[in-house]
Amino acid sequence: MFGKRSTSGPEARSPAPPPLPAPEPAHAPVPASAGGSDVGLAPLPSDGLGAPITSPPLAPGRGPKPLIPTARDTRRSESYYEVKGAIFSALIEAIDLSQLARLDAESAREEIRDIVNEIIAIKAIVMSISEQEELLDDICNDVLGYGPLEPLLARDDIADIMVNGANTVYIEVAGKIQQTNIRFRDNQQLLNICQRIVNQIGRRVDEASPICDARLPDGSRVNAIVPPLAIDGPSLTIRKFKKDKLTLDQLVKFGSISAEGAEILKIIGHCRANVLVSGGTGSGKTTLLNCLTSFIEEDERIITCEDAAELQLQQPHVVRLETRPPNLEGEGQVTMRDLVKNCLRMRPERIIVGEVRGPEAFDLLQAMNTGHDGSMGTLHANTPREALSRLESMITMGGYTLPSKTIREMICSSVDVVIQAARLRDGSRRITHVTEVMGMEGDVIITQDVFVYEMLGEDAHGKLTGRHRSTGIGRPRFWERARYFGDEQRLAAALDAAEVAGEAYKG
Repeated sequence: MFGKRSTSGPEARSPAPPPLPAPEPAHAPVPASAGGSDVGLAPLPSDGLGAPITSPPLAPGRGPKPLIPTARDTRRSESYYEVKGAIFSALIEAIDLSQLARLDAESAREEIRDIVNEIIAIKAIVMSISEQEELLDDICNDVLGYGPLEPLLARDDIADIMVNGANTVYIEVAGKIQQTNIRFRDNQQLLNICQRIVNQIGRRVDEASPICDARLPDGSRVNAIVPPLAIDGPSLTIRKFKKDKLTLDQLVKFGSISAEGAEILKIIGHCRANVLVSGGTGSGKTTLLNCLTSFIEEDERIITCEDAAELQLQQPHVVRLETRPPNLEGEGQVTMRDLVKNCLRMRPERIIVGEVRGPEAFDLLQAMNTGHDGSMGTLHANTPREALSRLESMITMGGYTLPSKTIREMICSSVDVVIQAARLRDGSRRITHVTEVMGMEGDVIITQDVFVYEMLGEDAHGKLTGRHRSTGIGRPRFWERARYFGDEQRLAAALDAAEVAGEAYKG
């Protein structure tokens, strides 16, 4: 069999192994040095891999939930993990890892399953079919995948996975953070998985370079920070992307924006307005930017600049650029500003910056103001006005000695619309403002809300209620741009409908 060492000879006919030692009590803590005896490739049992994903809710009046879950997986016995360890050891002896590395993921998984089935038969291990399937999946996940994280990554309802050391894993579901019973064998296994993730895109995380931003193959954002900076063991944070890319119509269905507001956003995306998407952490900025880019014409050349490539543009003519951290000697770094400056020489029609967080803000504004209409970017801010102030601060921090009024005039002439996204206290995400930049009055930037979200109260289940409505602006500043692209009738209809819908809701 390909990728497998020969199993003929005395080893293949060896009798069943002696009985395994009695398991230690379920409540006994695992010593910190347990992983220190691993030499080369050791078994990777994943305690709690099949445990229930969420912990039961805490009853009223009880004490605080312990930080580290102490309960073992109730659906699996201790002998399951011992058998898994024994089979894993035999697998490492039987398989040729260099040959396995040449196979694609599916073929490698089938190869491992064949060999594990053969080992089970040789060792005369009695298991039910369901137990054998679980064991095969666990071992394949440990060898080829991300170990205990695999069942979490497979769930499409999880937005974030937060690993705080080997024994503590949290997830975010429906806007709320929950603790899970997922555990790693030790911090070394967690570190190995962190390294496996970042190595896929040519980056590294270790003592010399303990912080790393990376991404999974599906674009999910990954941040890893390891000792000595992370005191209690490696910390891994994964911002998961849904398998099916969200659209504006789905955001309407979820209540993030009204149908009339979605129509206004479609027109803004189509008529080449320069857009900043503003919001706090986890408010859905990248998702909203993805939705806006879906209304770009297919014959436009788009260039994206990101720290870790997350955007999922569907157009055929897209060039994706990604920053690069410095090497061990501190050389070879490519910053976001380098990418933005370079993409100006690549004949772009639209420039999309994944996140503006530094002096590249100046280069993006220059691009917006020099014929690259329809450029977009995201930044962290709580309101549209704060977004413009933060843009000015980032330019100032870049070392530019321009007067404040000059920077503000540049912002006014470059940015057309600021779209504000927010994550409310009940965990829901809403688009709260569609605000256009009007110009300057003295030294002050004047903005005008075209579309806003009003909070009205809270229902019996603790969910916030509200409505999206037009502010009554009959002709926004980007009206002429919409007319140029033939969208003025749609824009007028959407604004009128939003105003009527808001009045009807109010009545």
